[in-house]
Amino acid sequence: MDYVVTSRRLPRYLIGLGLLGALVVLAIAAFVGVRLTSAFASTPPIVVKMIDMPATYQPAKLTIKVGETVEWKNVGNSVHHASSDPSTAVNPAEVSNPPGAKPFDSGFLQPGQTFTYTFTVPGTYKYICAPHETSGMLGEVTVK
Repeated sequence: MDYVVTSRRLPRYLIGLGLLGALVVLAIAAFVGVRLTSAFASTPPIVVKMIDMPATYQPAKLTIKVGETVEWKNVGNSVHHASSDPSTAVNPAEVSNPPGAKPFDSGFLQPGQTFTYTFTVPGTYKYICAPHETSGMLGEVTVK
């Protein structure tokens, strides 16, 4: 039995379905690409310098948005620290965290070292430098 091929063209509905499928794939890829780009595209951290003389944070107070990151940088010649954990403070009343927020603690930072923390809970965070708390090295971050 011989088959006679009258046309090598695909039916129009198959062409339409193929184009529709390609458009759906492109739309999904574009959406995922945008979502991945926005998830990984971040702004640079806000830098707080740790100064020796006088022992201070610079700036000592700042206001940021939820999701932003702060980087503490020890630009001095002595060890510094940034902690909102009351257990690290001489006077626990000098540190605080908003309800639902976990305290942050940089540990002791040697000259040139940095510590970053991304704030995810709105409110006011008060923190200290443990070695220099009694010298008045106090800081505050307000997250809106």
